[in-house]
Amino acid sequence: RTESHNRLFCCALRTVMSKSSGLLKSQNDNKQSQFQEKWPNMRPVVLKLLRQQHVSRDEWQDLFWDVHLVTSWDDKGPVKIQKALEIEFDTFISGVKDEVLSHEDDSVLLKAYIKEWTKYFEQCSYLPLPFQAMETAMAGSKPTKKPSDGNRVNTLMLSMWNSSIFTSIKDRLQTAAIKLLHSERLGDAFDSQLVVGVRESFVNLSTDTVNKLRIYQENFEQVYISSAVDFYTAQASAYLNENGIQNYMKYADEKLQEEETRAMRYLETRKGCTSVPNLMKACVETLVKGYTSLIVAEAPNLIQNNEVPKLRLMFRLLNRLGQEGLGPLLQHLESFIKQSGLDDMKACVEIIVTDSEKYIEELLKLFTQYSKLVEEAFDNDSRFLTSRDKAFREIVNETSIFKLELSSSLGKGGPSRINPESKCPELLANYCDLLLRKTPMSRRLTSEEVEKKLKDVLLVLKYVQNKDVFMRYHKTHLTRRLILETSADSEMEENMVEWLREVGMPADYVNKLSRMFQDMKVSEDLNSTFKESRRINKDTTNSDLVSIKVLNAGAWSRSSERVPVTLPRELEDFIPDVEQFYRDRHQGRKLHWHHILSNGVVAFQNQIGKFDLEVTTFQMAVLFAWNQRPLERISFEDLRLVQMHVWKG
Repeated sequence: RTESHNRLFCCALRTVMSKSSGLLKSQNDNKQSQFQEKWPNMRPVVLKLLRQQHVSRDEWQDLFWDVHLVTSWDDKGPVKIQKALEIEFDTFISGVKDEVLSHEDDSVLLKAYIKEWTKYFEQCSYLPLPFQAMETAMAGSKPTKKPSDGNRVNTLMLSMWNSSIFTSIKDRLQTAAIKLLHSERLGDAFDSQLVVGVRESFVNLSTDTVNKLRIYQENFEQVYISSAVDFYTAQASAYLNENGIQNYMKYADEKLQEEETRAMRYLETRKGCTSVPNLMKACVETLVKGYTSLIVAEAPNLIQNNEVPKLRLMFRLLNRLGQEGLGPLLQHLESFIKQSGLDDMKACVEIIVTDSEKYIEELLKLFTQYSKLVEEAFDNDSRFLTSRDKAFREIVNETSIFKLELSSSLGKGGPSRINPESKCPELLANYCDLLLRKTPMSRRLTSEEVEKKLKDVLLVLKYVQNKDVFMRYHKTHLTRRLILETSADSEMEENMVEWLREVGMPADYVNKLSRMFQDMKVSEDLNSTFKESRRINKDTTNSDLVSIKVLNAGAWSRSSERVPVTLPRELEDFIPDVEQFYRDRHQGRKLHWHHILSNGVVAFQNQIGKFDLEVTTFQMAVLFAWNQRPLERISFEDLRLVQMHVWKG
């Protein structure tokens, strides 16, 4: 029984193995038959796509499904599909090639090629879509595939078109395209797609995966640029000889704009491509660089005659060459502004040297005139603004017209030296004084008008070389205004100090000006406290008639040398009380009376009438000498005893 049972088991095992073998054989046969079964259905759809014929939705979807089945069940399915596509592409392209090459004339051949290329290139985007499954399957067997390798079907279509058609006729296509461009430059019109198609072929049919544009750059771009240079080399000189340099500038500008517009149409403009800049550089060298000396030679007359449109044209042309082209034009502008400005100043030197208002008005007129020229003719280009500033700075600091002689020491204990300086800083300071002091000018102007004129002063002051001179005179005027209380607007005075700080005037001077205002406010409080103490002590003699100003020596920086003078008794008796009051409140500080800074108002009466006179302390001392002897003569020597001051009558 055991033996018979074993025989039955072996027999059953052989039967099962036989059935299993039959099943595997059937599955392998099915895999092999997938491509043969599906390709006859796929091929007509592929041909319709190549010929741009109608493809139904079902056919389109079935193509996706058939590709998926073949690549999924047939290990060699992707390779078989690719080989089959190669055969169909080759057959189709061969037919197109015969049609295109049947034309002997290059222009006709170009049109035929572009017609077929446009259709074919469009299908290069659609036909590969159903074969993504094949792409995925083949990529899976090559995991090192780079993204730059692209879609296999798309690459196959383009490479076969390149090797079969484009390589053999690209020179003829390029020549025909360049002829069309030549005709367009002469004014003829044509279908721009003919040239665009040639450029697209060079770019998209490149087999260089590292630099896709290399073939295009070495062929189409290079020939395109050479043709433009040859065309304008011949045309430019002829136009110049017939029409002159000024008309030539207009011609060159128009042609450069035309070429830039044309290049944006026909050359590659993708990111990283330099075709357009390369073309424009070559055209600028041909149309402008070779004629720079002739163009620049026109600049002096154009600037002198203020021919803004032509100067704008010249600027556009030379600006394309950068500093190399603009350098001579900048020099002409700077020389003209300087010479013209100095000539204008010399013409009215006798007036402006004594009238600070006229001087400032003349400077501002010149500055406005040249600024307008730079704005309208040169678009406020920073380089031209710099030239304007350099020329205007020389005008402002010129010493040949009018100068101010300032002495400076050569060293400690050494002899002094006379340094000629422009009178501009002094005149600017005088003009500010007219605006800030109670004068007929400040009275007839509104606050806004005064502010504007002060800002004009700051504008000119920016170009003054020795700003210390201005600050020295300005501080002297400010001192007089503050002490004599002749400021037209105290708020404007303080604003002026801040404006001086903002325009970068020497910080040491500006800080002292600020301290001067602080001293005036402290003096006001001191006066109030002093008068209040006098009222408490029931001593109001002359207290309401006197105003005390205690000034910080470091800020006001007056000479420490005091001029001796015999004050009127009313003032002389008043001084000890002031000194005692100040010592009680400020221990360790010492007052030094500077009568040269003092002033007052005295009532003067004679047979003619009664007058209020604004006088200095020294003048007051002289006048008070007649109080006791109003009808007597007093000699000069006697007056010197009263006022120990070298007085020139």
